[in-house]
Amino acid sequence: MKTIQKKEIEDILKTIPDPEIGVSIWDLGLIYDITIDSGSIIIRMTLTTLGCPLFDLIASPIKNEVGKLKGVKKVDVELTFDPPWTMDRVSAKAKEQLGLI
Repeated sequence: MKTIQKKEIEDILKTIPDPEIGVSIWDLGLIYDITIDSGSIIIRMTLTTLGCPLFDLIASPIKNEVGKLKGVKKVDVELTFDPPWTMDRVSAKAKEQLGLI
């Protein structure tokens, strides 16, 4: 059986945009952790604001796209606000896309 690599998952997450901002969830720094265990993937993420109603619009494409990787049996997306998201997590690429630099 093929071993799933974290980089493969990261590459997919870099293609999934935040539905409101249009910048990838990876470059926004919304992804906190990726756990791989025997074909089960757990992606721990946050949102830019506590009351953001878009979690399902972000979690669904994550589950669909990561689920297409060979060897993936299950994808769970866990939402956390600990630690809270800050602009410090945003990549230089995303800051450029957002016109911040």
